[in-house]
Amino acid sequence: MPKTEKPKILVVNDDANSLFALTSLLTQWAEQESYEVLAARSGQEALRQVLMHDFAVILLDVNMPGMDGFETAEAIHQRARSADIPIIFITAFLADELDRLKAYQRGAVDFLFTPVIPQILYAKISVFVALAMKNEELKKQARQLSLRTTELTAANQKLTREIEERQSAERQNHAKDEFLAMLGHELRNPLSAISSAASLIGLPGVSADGVTRAKKIIQRQSQHLGRIVDDLLDLSRAMSGKILLNRAPLDLAALVAASLETYRATGRSADYQLEQDLDQGWVDGDATRLEQITSNLIDNALKYTPSGGRIEVRTWTENDDVVLSVRDTGVGIAADLLPHVFDVFVQGSSTLDRSQGGLGIGLSLVRRLADLHGGEVTAASKGPGGGSTFTLRLPRIEHQAAPAPQPAEAGGEHGLPSVLLIEDNDDGREMMTMMLGCYGYEVQSAADGNEGVAAAVRRRPDVALVDIGLPGIDGYEVARRLRADPATAGIRLIALTGYGLADDLRRVMEAGFDRHLVKPVDIDQLMEVIGACVPVPVKQ
Repeated sequence: MPKTEKPKILVVNDDANSLFALTSLLTQWAEQESYEVLAARSGQEALRQVLMHDFAVILLDVNMPGMDGFETAEAIHQRARSADIPIIFITAFLADELDRLKAYQRGAVDFLFTPVIPQILYAKISVFVALAMKNEELKKQARQLSLRTTELTAANQKLTREIEERQSAERQNHAKDEFLAMLGHELRNPLSAISSAASLIGLPGVSADGVTRAKKIIQRQSQHLGRIVDDLLDLSRAMSGKILLNRAPLDLAALVAASLETYRATGRSADYQLEQDLDQGWVDGDATRLEQITSNLIDNALKYTPSGGRIEVRTWTENDDVVLSVRDTGVGIAADLLPHVFDVFVQGSSTLDRSQGGLGIGLSLVRRLADLHGGEVTAASKGPGGGSTFTLRLPRIEHQAAPAPQPAEAGGEHGLPSVLLIEDNDDGREMMTMMLGCYGYEVQSAADGNEGVAAAVRRRPDVALVDIGLPGIDGYEVARRLRADPATAGIRLIALTGYGLADDLRRVMEAGFDRHLVKPVDIDQLMEVIGACVPVPVKQ
C-alpha cells in the first residue's frame, strides 16, 4: 500500500531570524506529532509552495515587504485547491479590532503575537495537524468506499447480465424443445401417410383408382418431407454463412409474378382474395433464393389468414431500393412478439400453426437470405386481428439485358442415352432403376464404387449417376478414376448426394463430375439434367 504523506506546516516570514526560530521550534515536535515543516521568505515564495503542496496550517507574518500577509492570504484563498487552508497570522504589533476584521476577511483563523509562547503555538498547531490527519483519513475511507461501490456495481451488473443470459438460454431451450416436438410431428405426419399408402397398394382387392390415389399421396408427402429437410438445411447453411449466391440481374416483379401463378395453378390460393400490383424493378440476386423469400412470405400470409381473407402482393421502386410487400388481413402479430418474428424457433399462435402445419423457420430463413443480398426485411402489424405486412427491400440496379441463350448441341447417334447407376442403397437403387426404365432408359447398376468403375469400363455408358457416399471407394474417387482412363473419360458424370453445401459442390466439380444433384432427386429434374448432359437428337 502507498505510504500516507505526513501533514505539512508552512512558515512564512521575511525575517531570517524569526523564520529560523519558528521552524526550529516546530521541528522539535515534528516527530512526535508526525508532520513536516516547510519555510518561505516572501509571499511569492509562499504561493509557489502552496502550488506544490497541501498544508495543514500556514503561519503567516503580517508585515512583509512587497506582498504583505493580508495580500498573501487573499491570493492563497482565491485558489480553489488551497481555499480551505487555515492561516494563523503572526504579528509583533497588537492588532486592533479593524486589523483583526481585515485578517478574518482574508481567511485567517487566529492570531499569534511575537514573541510566540511555545505552549500556545504547540496547542494551536496540534489541533490543525490532527484535523488534517482526520480529513486525510476520511478522504481515504471515501476513496475505499467509492472503489467498493464501483466493485459492487460491477458485480451487480455482472449478476444481472448472468440472470438475463440464463433466462434467455432457458427461453431458447424451451423454444428448441417446442421446435423439436413440432419437427417430430411434421415428420411423422407425411411418414404415416406414406406408410399407409404403401401398405394400401399391397392389399388384396384394392381398386386401380385406390392405387393411383395412394401413389399420388406417396409422391406428394415425399415432396413435403423433402421441403422440410431443405428448409432445415437452408437455415443451417444461412446461419453458418455457407450459402453462396448465384447472382444475376433479374426483374423482381417477374419473379414474384411467376410465384403467384404457381400458387394459383396449384390451387393453394383458391380460398383467398389474392391481389397483385407489380411494378418492374431490377436487382442483382439469386433467382432461387429470392423465390424462396417470396414463397415463404406468401406461405406465411396464407398460414395465418383465415379462408376468404385478402392477401396483397406489391412490388415497386423507392429511391435506391426495389421493394416487395406482402400484406394480409389475418390474425396479426402481438406487440411483444413483433420484434422477434424473424428469430429462430419463434412462432405465433401454436394452435393455428399446428392446424396449418410447418416448422416456423421460414421467416428466419427470409431474414438471412435478405441479409445475404444486402437487403433487409421488416414486419408490421396493428396487433391481434389487425393483419400483418412484411416488407423486403433490396438494392436496385439498372436494367441489364440478359445474354441470348446458346443453342443446344446436336444429339447423339442413337436414341436415349445408356445409364449406369452406382448406388449402395438397395431400395434407392431399385426404385431409380425402375423409374428410369419407365422413361425408356437402358440402365445398368452397381452397388459399390469398385463395381461401378468396372461396370463403366465394361459397358461404356453415356451417363453415370454416382452416389458420393459409397463403400469401398467413394464417389469422388470413382469420378477421378473414370476421368483418368481414356476409355471412360468421355462419360457424363452426375453426382447424387445428400450434401448440398457450396464446399460439397466444389469438391464434386473438382473430382470431375459434370452435374451435382441433391437427394431426394425429383424425377423431372433428373430427366432434365440427363437430357442436358446428353441431348437426344431430333428425328427428321
